[in-house]
Amino acid sequence: MRVVSLVPSLTEAVARTVPGALAGATDWCTHPTGLDVARVGGTKNPRTDRVLSLAPDLVVANEEENRAPDLDALRAAGVEVLVTEVRTVPQAFTELDRVLTACGAPSRPRWLDEAEDAWSDLPETGPRVTAVVPIWRRPWMVLGRDTFAGDVLSRLGVDHLHAQHAERYPRVPVEELRAARPGLVVLPDEPYRFTADDGPEAFPGLPCALVDGRCLTWYGPSLAEAPRVLGAALRAALR
Repeated sequence: MRVVSLVPSLTEAVARTVPGALAGATDWCTHPTGLDVARVGGTKNPRTDRVLSLAPDLVVANEEENRAPDLDALRAAGVEVLVTEVRTVPQAFTELDRVLTACGAPSRPRWLDEAEDAWSDLPETGPRVTAVVPIWRRPWMVLGRDTFAGDVLSRLGVDHLHAQHAERYPRVPVEELRAARPGLVVLPDEPYRFTADDGPEAFPGLPCALVDGRCLTWYGPSLAEAPRVLGAALRAALR
């Protein structure tokens, strides 16, 4: 089995579970550390010619992270493409099972069982808090409706203000975000790399949680540690 992954989360999952199956991955696939496979461009602009040159048996993709025209081009060239949809934590487990089985995993990996256990036995979170969750600045963009990261936060006791917005990643002026006076501002380090010096200064007087973007937005082996890592960052910001 030769697999090309166009999704960083899935790249890590496949590399951890089916060693040797991964023939190619995107330039953004940073895990596992030291991954040595052919690179095929970005998630939004993969080099389809490069993917085809690797003669994959399967390309794994995601309906949000990858563009339909690129996936259609691969299918038209005769390549099987498996497209995932992940909007919730339970859906992540179902889709990971499907991907790993398709990639030739002989059995369900231990890390996936550990991740499911971690999310099924969450500690009490205390009073729920309302947050805004920027994912980009210049322009400011936030989590909106129906997102995996939003579901992750909800299970950890955080309700984000734009969960019912018509768009999934709306642009909202920072003045409007401040005026909402949320109980918390959640600032991940991806896709925009918010840091202690780049992000919190835009929300004076509001508690800001700098969180690991991989734990917030990736659905792969990081799911096992995400409740602990994110929970600690959220609690620290609210003290």
